[in-house]
Amino acid sequence: MHNTDPVFKFCRNILQCFSSVPPQPVPPLAQTLQGYLRALEPLLPPEELNHTRRMVQEFGRQGGLGAQLQEDLERRARHTKNWISDWWVQWAYLESRQPLPVHSNPAISLPRRDYNDWRSQLVFASKLIAAVLDFKAKIKTGQLPVEYMRGKPLCMELYPLLFSSCRIPGPKHDYIAHYGRARRSPTHITVVRNYQFFQLEVYNSDGSRMTESQIHSQLLRIRSQSWKTDKEPMGILTSEHRHTWGQAYNRLWVMSSIYCIPLYVYASRKAAQVLHGGGTFSNSGNRWFDKTLQFVVGEDGSWGLLYEQATAEGPPIATLLDHILEKPDPKRAPLVPLPMPKKLYFNIDREIKRDIEQAKQNLDILINDLDVNVFNFKKFGKELPKRHNMSPNSFIQVALQLVYYRVHNEVVPACDIASQRMFRGGRTEYIRSPTNQTLKFILAFDDPSVSREAKLQLFREAVDAYTELTTQALNGQGIDRHLLGLKLQAIEQGLSIPKIFMDTAYGLATHWKLRTGQVPANTDSVMCFGPLVPDGYAACYNPQADHVHFSIIAFNCCEDTNAERFAHTLKDTLCQLQELLQPTV
Repeated sequence: MHNTDPVFKFCRNILQCFSSVPPQPVPPLAQTLQGYLRALEPLLPPEELNHTRRMVQEFGRQGGLGAQLQEDLERRARHTKNWISDWWVQWAYLESRQPLPVHSNPAISLPRRDYNDWRSQLVFASKLIAAVLDFKAKIKTGQLPVEYMRGKPLCMELYPLLFSSCRIPGPKHDYIAHYGRARRSPTHITVVRNYQFFQLEVYNSDGSRMTESQIHSQLLRIRSQSWKTDKEPMGILTSEHRHTWGQAYNRLWVMSSIYCIPLYVYASRKAAQVLHGGGTFSNSGNRWFDKTLQFVVGEDGSWGLLYEQATAEGPPIATLLDHILEKPDPKRAPLVPLPMPKKLYFNIDREIKRDIEQAKQNLDILINDLDVNVFNFKKFGKELPKRHNMSPNSFIQVALQLVYYRVHNEVVPACDIASQRMFRGGRTEYIRSPTNQTLKFILAFDDPSVSREAKLQLFREAVDAYTELTTQALNGQGIDRHLLGLKLQAIEQGLSIPKIFMDTAYGLATHWKLRTGQVPANTDSVMCFGPLVPDGYAACYNPQADHVHFSIIAFNCCEDTNAERFAHTLKDTLCQLQELLQPTV
């Protein structure tokens, strides 16, 4: 293969990003089992904890089943790029049969642009498309600098996979198609307007990317071809239960495009619009939820990004958004005739029509079940905890546990995400809470007999304990992926599932009633996604210097959860924690 070949460069760049990061370690078995029992202590009564402790000791004894599975995992780690990532993607995403909107795909709503008409919408969309193509070129030519976290290089493997990728539905599990790996990788994007899909070539015949003005003229052509709304919103099918969509699926050109850009007329409840499109009477028909990247642009200045998690993750997405907002210099347009954007036609038979109608009903039911509360907390931001030598993320995590306890009078398993990109092919690990220190602080906080000094000390200990868990997870020493790996190793070997994974304690520990996520963004963006369980919450936050954006989501079908009550309690609690750190009297 000649060294000027783009495929050669692509492969070389991938190898470079691997060579600078170590393989992901398999944590010691005893360490993980101890961490698991410690995580259960705040959640279980003593007699249940003792029962589980005996089970864990049996599993972990020398020469026992746990030791055998650990040895097999370590062997797997020596012979694979990453011992858990492929398993994790398969188990967490591709084997899930739940619809992608709300349950899986995160949405990021970005600050509204200063316009309110379709002309400006298309101008902005042109800039956006050009900026994304510029970012893609940086990846392909090896110009994207290696990222670092805590002084260590990060694996850059995910970046090339963001583009020309799509999740393909199947009857039992999905798979990911990466069309960008082909020698002739796709040169078009998909633009969606009024339920109509257009294949827009974004490179000239000489291989140069189109300029903003060229793209703009093509978007004008697409608008002129899509005045009326198509009768059948094909995109709705991608919102269905994966088995149903898999049965209806037929290979479509939308799959191979670099990314998808839906254009819509208006938006209400901006973050929710990006998340699911607003329903069948709004813009949900202008989505293709299987695409790895979808940039959503409204006529009213609202815009955002929806991404599919089997290939994409928050930090690389944030880097992409930062690049887009830098606004690369516009290039002069060459005077060449441009091909007409190609409208895609679907073979819609009676059965597909029936599937579309069913998908419409199911998506509207899902959207109507969402209880969404998005707000900007303006009293303080991440500078406050920093001034008191506290991690802003740990501060917010402890606050969320306190809020849950105040609303529901119990502590529950909560998961935050730690990146594993310090390791080759690494994806994510859970940072789980509550800790024993968090429970002590929660029980003391509303107790008038406990002094302010004692509460402050307990708060510091809770925050520090969470920070320590974060460090462990970032260093590949978390417990959840390891436990999952042991379970999946047993299944792969045809063994019966070990008793510790059939124990009610494991079911409780992995019933994530509080799904949380921090947006690592430099902009005033709001991320949102749905809860992991029907009786849970999803809490996303974006801490800026002097304010924090929050989105709280629950399901209306659960009588116990209430996003508005949770959000109201969160605001009050944050103010009281500020008072605890900086008393006004």
